[in-house]
Amino acid sequence: MADDTSRVDPKMLELLVCPLTKGRLSHDAATNELVSEKAKLAYPIRDGVPIMLVSEAREIPD
Repeated sequence: MADDTSRVDPKMLELLVCPLTKGRLSHDAATNELVSEKAKLAYPIRDGVPIMLVSEAREIPD
């Protein structure tokens, strides 16, 4: 059985944007995060729910 918490609905991914830049996000399955390349932030997904708060995001090093 697949772990549903690590999958992101493609339709949801199309609708979600980075709250800081309003740019597109990509899903990083390895870390289970939504990544904003423009803002260099990774938003966690907890229990299948994206946490779209800048204060909860992890900075991505250059």
